[in-house]
Amino acid sequence: MLPLFFISIFIWDMINQLEEKYLKMQEPHRSCLLAVREIILAFDDNLNESIKYGMPFFSYGKKMFCYFWFDKKTKEPYIGFAEGHQMNHPMLIAGNRTRIKIFPLSSDKDLPIADLEKVLDEAVKLMH
Repeated sequence: MLPLFFISIFIWDMINQLEEKYLKMQEPHRSCLLAVREIILAFDDNLNESIKYGMPFFSYGKKMFCYFWFDKKTKEPYIGFAEGHQMNHPMLIAGNRTRIKIFPLSSDKDLPIADLEKVLDEAVKLMH
C-alpha cells in the first residue's frame, strides 16, 4: 500500500493535468466544456474525471462513461458516450462508429441542458 503522501501527490498531479488541459483550450470551447464538466460531475456522485488519451474522460465508478473530444472537420467539441450503441436519444449520433455515440456541442450557442440531462440519465441507467 502506498503512503498517503504519495497518493496525495498523485491526486494533485492529476488535478493539475486536468486544469492544464482546460486552460490550454481556446475560448469559447473552454467555457463550453467547463460548463458541461460541471453538469456531468454534479449529475451523479459516482461520476469522476481523469485524463485519458489526452482528453478529459469521465468514469462511472470504474466503468468508462464519456469523454470530451473535438470533431476534426468542424473543430467543435462533443461528448462521446462509451455505451452509446445502447442509447436512443435523438441528439446522439453514431456516424460510422460501432460502440460510441456522440452528443455534439456548439461552443457559440446555448447548451441544450435538458437534452444533455436526459442523455446523462440514460447513460447512468446503463451503468447499473
